[in-house]
This record gives sequence, C-alpha cells and structure tokens, in this order.
Amino acid sequence: MSKDKVRQALRELEEASRGALVAQWRRHYRSEPPRYASVELMRQAIAYAIQERGFGGLPAAAQRELLSIAKGTQSTATSSKIKIKPGTKLLREWDGNTHEVLVTDKGFVWKGTTYGSLSAVAFAITGAKWSGQRFFGLLKVRGGQDD
Repeated sequence: MSKDKVRQALRELEEASRGALVAQWRRHYRSEPPRYASVELMRQAIAYAIQERGFGGLPAAAQRELLSIAKGTQSTATSSKIKIKPGTKLLREWDGNTHEVLVTDKGFVWKGTTYGSLSAVAFAITGAKWSGQRFFGLLKVRGGQDD
C-alpha cells in the first residue's frame, strides 16, 4: 500500500459513520468490535491497522517488550542489553586489521565517523549485517563452550 493510499484511507476514516467503521473493523481485525467501543476508539484502532499494513508493524523485539510491560515482567531483551560507558574503546581484528571504536554520548566513532549503533560500525567494517554487540565480542555466543 503506497503512502498516498494510506493517507487517503486515513482521511476517509475521519468522515466514516459508525456502520462503516464496524465494517472496516471486521475487515481489518476479522472479528466484531468490542460491544461498547466508541467511534473514536474504532477510528484509532482502524487507523493503526491501516498504517501497520501500509508501513509495517512493530519489530518483534518491540512487541515482546510491550508484552512484558503489560504483564509487569522484565523482558529478556531489556535485561540482555549491554550498557557501554562513553569513553570506552572497543577493539576488533578483522581481515588482518585492528579496528578501534570509541564510545561517545552521541554514538560510536570509527575512523572519524560517528555511527548510531555498533551494528552500523560492524557493517561499515565488514560490508555484512552483524549484531554489533556480537561482532565486538560483547555477547556470549550461544551453544559455545561457555554455556
């Protein structure tokens, strides 16, 4: 679905009657709307469904995090994130060269360029998609000798 089609569908929601919203709810959610759902609630939920289909939904990690918040439990995604203090230097040998990355408040500096994530640095170094934490040896490899 193109951006223009999404915009048009959202504009149409603003003027849709309750009956039209119920029909759209059934189409998007394949169920009846909640019995006492207000017109505004249906508009917002349908707008989300339209945008999700047009632009993609939340990443799986974000979905897990929201679910853990709703349940009141700590997610494994949050607890496994590694916090690196600004000023830390990370070293990684790759393809016969040693690469040094400086952690700053604004990101990760490699060869004078600031990157927003370690994964972006790893990609710049290797040309392949890597987990930045794994590439720089900050995560324990599952299934290895240390497990």
